[in-house]
This record gives sequence, C-alpha cells and structure tokens, in this order.
Amino acid sequence: MTLPSPDASGAYLLIDVAGTPCALPRAAAGEILPLPDLFRPPASGAWLAGFLNLGGEAVPVVDLAQLLGLRGATPEPGLHAHIVLGRDRDLAYLVDRVTDLVGVAAEAFRPVDPDRSLNGCVAAAIERGGRLVHVLDPARLLSAEERMRVEAAARAAAERLAALPAA
Repeated sequence: MTLPSPDASGAYLLIDVAGTPCALPRAAAGEILPLPDLFRPPASGAWLAGFLNLGGEAVPVVDLAQLLGLRGATPEPGLHAHIVLGRDRDLAYLVDRVTDLVGVAAEAFRPVDPDRSLNGCVAAAIERGGRLVHVLDPARLLSAEERMRVEAAARAAAERLAALPAA
C-alpha cells in the first residue's frame, strides 16, 4: 500500500470532529471562519448543515461529524465550532473545532486501508503525540453523486438568494 503524498507545504489543519482528531491538508482550506448563521432549507439532509452566504454566493456547508457517522442526531453546534472554507470557495466543512495548524514530516505518516473508510476518504494517519490522527482527503469526502446533489442544492439556494432584494 502506498502512502498519499503529504501536502506539498507539509502543513495540515488539525480539527476535532465529534471528538475524533482529524487533519485536512492546509492547501485544501481557503479560510477558517467562526460559525455564522446558516440558511438551512427543509429536507436538506442530515449532513448538509446549510448554506453560507458568502458575498451573495450560497456555499454549501457539510457537517463532517454527520457525514462520517460520528454523531447521531443533529445537535446544535458547540461554542467553538468552525467553518473550514474550501480553497475554491465552493464547499465548506462544519467541524467542532480547528485546533492547530502544524507542519508534518513525511515519516510521521502511517498507511491506512482505503477500504476501511467511506469512499476512501481517510487517506492516511499521522502519528502525533502517541495518537493517530486521520488525514481526510477532501476530494474523497463526497461521492460523485453526493457532490452533484450538493451542487444542485447550492444552485437552488443561490436562486432563492438572488430573488431577494439587495441589502
């Protein structure tokens, strides 16, 4: 089994997802935002937390804890919840907390079996302080069909937003 290439910069965001330590490549994240009010249309699904109005654009926000099956019923986000906005600003992730930005040496990576996570979304593990931290691959967090449905929901949210008078 080959390990994924570490982020070119070696930098990773450490995040807490329902008490599970995870990491996202820093290159995949555009910004980290405190949790704003999100627009949540009815029947949007458990793991679609809602939409972030970002300068008039409706950006879908995926609740990683719900998506990964780490939390049951949809609770209110905690006081320290963050939104990790993707580099392309077309998708964001709701996490319980962004805890750190760290450099990771290549020798700290450990292989994982891609069949042991949904869609192979856990690309590797990082050994950190005697614990293993799951490295999430943003390109594999959503299946192709999930991504298409989220994009369709984002277009519908953008149309609703565009129908409102400017503030």
